[in-house]
Amino acid sequence: MENTTTASSNANRLFYGSCFALITTALSFSIRAGILPQLGEELSLNAEQLGFINSMWFLGFPISMVIGGLIYHKVGGKAIMQFAFFAHALGIILTIYSGSYIGLLISTLLIGLGNGCTEAACNPMIADAYQGERMSKMLNRFHMWFPGGIVIGSLVSKFMTDAGIGWETQIWAIMIPTLIYAYLFFGQRWPEAKIKEAATLSGNFKAMVSPLFLFMIACMALTAITEFGPQQWVGLILSKSGAQPMLILALVTGLMAVARYFGGEMVHKFDQTGVLLGSAVLATIGIYLFSTQTGSMAYVAAIFFALGVAYFWPNMIGFIAAKVPRSGALGMSIIGAVGMFSTSIFQPIIGHWIDTDKATAAAAGLTGDELELVAGQETLGTMVLFPAILIVLFTILWFWVKSKKKTDAAVADSGLPATEL
Repeated sequence: MENTTTASSNANRLFYGSCFALITTALSFSIRAGILPQLGEELSLNAEQLGFINSMWFLGFPISMVIGGLIYHKVGGKAIMQFAFFAHALGIILTIYSGSYIGLLISTLLIGLGNGCTEAACNPMIADAYQGERMSKMLNRFHMWFPGGIVIGSLVSKFMTDAGIGWETQIWAIMIPTLIYAYLFFGQRWPEAKIKEAATLSGNFKAMVSPLFLFMIACMALTAITEFGPQQWVGLILSKSGAQPMLILALVTGLMAVARYFGGEMVHKFDQTGVLLGSAVLATIGIYLFSTQTGSMAYVAAIFFALGVAYFWPNMIGFIAAKVPRSGALGMSIIGAVGMFSTSIFQPIIGHWIDTDKATAAAAGLTGDELELVAGQETLGTMVLFPAILIVLFTILWFWVKSKKKTDAAVADSGLPATEL
């Protein structure tokens, strides 16, 4: 009984450490975005240079996720998080003291690497530390802290900027959750893999060439761009419609955090496949409303959109952990990396859509804010395709998993061993 209590206490401490590590990721995302104007002005950087600095964040993330997944069962999650702390701390210090464009490129890449290590180490740790539906619950609550951390970081950055506090102090704020997660992880023993095959790369790769895993990779590419695509552009578009972009961002991220807190209950009631299908429907409605409504109705659209995309990322990871467990830490890392790569690939495509729709609107005689709004909403209308395709794919997945459950039940009755999906 004492050993069980100790193990539970250890798992909870590791979980809290993971949450603070994800808050570090979120603060690095939101605070760095908030200080970009100050950085550009102080260091005489143009928009293109600032764009390259931001791209380093997205580049480091998937690189370390994939590498972390490959070595997770070889070196352990503890070692990966030790590197994450090193990358975060050094990245923060270099950001403040480098004072140059090249220095900011390197520091942002380091922070991106630390962020990817957090996902690579913490997702499989939570999957191994908790069982069954509790695993889904804790994964949702872990991922709650990305939108939650963005809300915190946005408010911190706005308060400090309005108070005339320099960008250096704002970057130092990222060090607070960094030191907290380092303390919580220090000296802790990480859980072992639940399934023996999940701890071997051969077992991981064998599971990852299964039809289900490949199907989920396609779904992940679409769920990621459904979540991150509109969020990158909706503020620019809706600023011309009478809505307040910062309020839209706060509403979306705040609702996502709350929804993920209750994600375990949703999975218990509807299973992961039902949650993913329902999310695709709500996301489709939300993006469609963004593409057709203006003013106060934009906030209604934000509610549908937030409730739609909130469950995508954690339950895609959770689905792989539960339904393709032999893919192990590598499988979860590959799925997450696909989401990040998809986001980066589709951003210039979406930008091209906006340019094309602006040209069309200008040819029709529109100018000024009206041109920006009409073109932007036309692009959002195109983006409805992403979740609409997901409705079809997740309907297929729902029947697929339901059929497999019936097959497993029949196999169990016959006394033969069940197979993975």
